[in-house]
Amino acid sequence: MVTKIATDTPPSRIAVLISGSGTNLQALINACNTPRLPHAQIVLVLSNRKAAYGLTRAATANPPIPTAYLGLPPFLRDNPGATRADYDLAVAREVLKVRPDVLVLAGWMHIVSEGFLEVMQGGRALSPLLSPENKGEDAGEQGEPRVTREIPVINIHPALPGQFDGANAMERGFEAFQRGEVDRLGVMVHRVIAEVDRGAPIIMREVEVHKGEDLKNDYEPRMHRTEWDIIVEATKLVLDEVRPISNR
Repeated sequence: MVTKIATDTPPSRIAVLISGSGTNLQALINACNTPRLPHAQIVLVLSNRKAAYGLTRAATANPPIPTAYLGLPPFLRDNPGATRADYDLAVAREVLKVRPDVLVLAGWMHIVSEGFLEVMQGGRALSPLLSPENKGEDAGEQGEPRVTREIPVINIHPALPGQFDGANAMERGFEAFQRGEVDRLGVMVHRVIAEVDRGAPIIMREVEVHKGEDLKNDYEPRMHRTEWDIIVEATKLVLDEVRPISNR
């Protein structure tokens, strides 16, 4: 008797949040369904900035990737009384609709709230849509999607663990090196927790840097090339944890 090997296993599903040009997103797009990121598809690219070029990268990919725009200022304007935490839950709602196996923050310039992470971990259910016809608590056709298995959330950050948390890390790190305050720089992909850029590193890699060189022309291109490598590697590592290859 010959055992038939299943070949119709659904691909791993990746959702990506962006705010800008999307070069890290492009690295993921290029890697999908190659040996670097096999049997995987990006099912959503969501931006908090309407003009983010990453949305164009997604829409013009082959095949095109679904996109969404959800900005904080228009959300607060259109929902009087809403807060940043409410905005995060609205973003979570869009992510859950596509049922991703992993959520990648690829240049997402917005600090996610603890409530957002609780939703991704399955520890908090989104409240039902507040419409007259939908006031029940159970998810259904008119209700909210629910997390039945934790969705890992990972982020790329242009600094080594504990070095330069928060915004403008690459620039702050480069300036600190030039002043002699640090002797090495790098980049990491880490798991996202409530403390900004403090989650456990999945991959970290040093980036070559030299005294007297130029940030834009010398160091930044090396940083970006390293980012494009490790964002793919880290995504694959997490997907292998979520969906072990023996079960695919």
